[in-house]
Amino acid sequence: MPSYKAPVKDMSFVLNEVLNLSQYSHLPGYDEATPDLISAILEEGAKLCENELAPLNLSGDQEGCHRAEDGSVTTPKGFKEAYAKYTEGGWPGLTENPDFGGQGMPHTLGFCLEEMMVSSNMAFAMYPGLTAGARAAINIDGTDEQKQTYLPKMISGEWTGTMNLTEPHCGTDLGMLRTKAEPNDDGSYAISGTKIFISAGEHDMADNIIHLVLARLPDAPKGVKGISLFIVPKFNLNEDGSVGEKNGVSCGSIEEKMGIHGNSTCVMNYDNAKGFLLGEPHKGLRSMFIMMNAARIGVAVQGYGLSEVAYQNAVEYAKDRIQGRALTGPKMPEKAADSIIVHPDVRRNLMNARSFNEAARAAAMWCALLVDVSHNEPDEEKRQWADDIVGLLTPVMKGVFTDRGFEYCASSQQVFGGHGYISEWGMEQFVRDARITQIYEGANGIQALDLVGRKLPANGGRGIQAFFSYVGKFLSANKENEKLADFVKPLSKALTDLQTATMWLVQNGMANPDNAGAASTPYMHLFGHVLLGFQWAQIAKIATEQLDAGTSDPTFYENKLITGRYYMNRRMPETAALLGELQTGAEDVMALDAANF
Repeated sequence: MPSYKAPVKDMSFVLNEVLNLSQYSHLPGYDEATPDLISAILEEGAKLCENELAPLNLSGDQEGCHRAEDGSVTTPKGFKEAYAKYTEGGWPGLTENPDFGGQGMPHTLGFCLEEMMVSSNMAFAMYPGLTAGARAAINIDGTDEQKQTYLPKMISGEWTGTMNLTEPHCGTDLGMLRTKAEPNDDGSYAISGTKIFISAGEHDMADNIIHLVLARLPDAPKGVKGISLFIVPKFNLNEDGSVGEKNGVSCGSIEEKMGIHGNSTCVMNYDNAKGFLLGEPHKGLRSMFIMMNAARIGVAVQGYGLSEVAYQNAVEYAKDRIQGRALTGPKMPEKAADSIIVHPDVRRNLMNARSFNEAARAAAMWCALLVDVSHNEPDEEKRQWADDIVGLLTPVMKGVFTDRGFEYCASSQQVFGGHGYISEWGMEQFVRDARITQIYEGANGIQALDLVGRKLPANGGRGIQAFFSYVGKFLSANKENEKLADFVKPLSKALTDLQTATMWLVQNGMANPDNAGAASTPYMHLFGHVLLGFQWAQIAKIATEQLDAGTSDPTFYENKLITGRYYMNRRMPETAALLGELQTGAEDVMALDAANF
């Protein structure tokens, strides 16, 4: 059975030393986020995840969810009780608006909890994860009445939420959706249609489920400009806000899928269900992106969260499993063989995962910090800068972190050899669960297209220029620091590759859009290397300073430098190959006639 230990120490290091949250005490919630409080929250979150959620991961995968004839869904054994403990601890409201019962803590702490939950039990984590996206849309686009009606219960965890976007005939191309919204005399709408792939669409853990559903009004223009968003509760509400009669929404079936079996991924049928317009008519796409952007960052966390737990189990196995002798001679002569962690290729698999996990964690927490800055910073220019960077990094993190997360789940499985293919070890579940992260909330090819087609040219390229400037200032400030040469030089080379690739896209993408399409995924991964390398350079600076100052824990900081150097030496050179790939253009990609595939 797999195990999990929350990386609390590394999370505290990123929050307190890399990001130095204390310098943001002028932002709401940050004034209370002292190192002591951060430590207490992380430790309590770790207990929940290690003791309550992780033990249910394997059994939840094996049992799955059950749908009854009346359309109700029962979650795996133990999930309902674990969810009760999750809500009793106040965890759903950790980063939410205090006006509606939340605790208003920094989003960085929310990301830490989200990672722990994903690593311990991803299928379970998706229930509150979908609720967070729905809450965000209501909080931004809802009327005062809608906020007062839904947010307190969703923040307490008494009610959960979903996102209903996809239909059987359309996924990414939402302009084709057919779900209808007919006006009722009382100002509500009758929602009719079918949605598929709805995560947490029906379950037994909460008193009500608040579905956010994309649909078309009778007078809606064609395409994406005719989409509206509606609040459709599972149970209609009485005048006093309590749960009333069942609404016209039901689970038609549970999708049979590759992984995340403990999450009820449903076909949802709406039959004249009562719904309420959220936001403006025909402006549902804007509201949808509020949900999607929050969800995409959350999926990026899933990428490295699963890689982290897979890595932890691979390390434990590699230390215990004895097989063969080290190439340089026996390391455990008293035994029949050496533990397999002595073998370079096993270490390569482990170091690839470790060096990614730690940098990805730092990058995601930085992005979470910028989310708070973009919302709450008094200085308008700083708010805009943060918003530009978050918008730019969202598709990079979603695409790269989930691609790498799946890769490193698989390579950690490889460490187990044949045992990695056997269910009881849990490794094959991590691989199956990780695979969906590359697909949902916008497949990674769509993330790459979003990056090159929307995010790069947005506001005249303001975001990418801000990123180049920010990394460039760090490099200029540290170029003479010989202790950081192993980090500054590879990062400088990679940044130049990214700038060259960006200019190539500007020059060739507009002339032939297929060039941009063919280059998009290599460009996204090139960008990802620069983002992760930048995190390692900043981490190395802090580690070096701590060692020079005579830290009481030199091993921790020395290991940071060792792991970071591995990434800079072994992974960062890939930027040159990615640049060469994208510069070949679209000709070879598009040359073969469709009939000849």
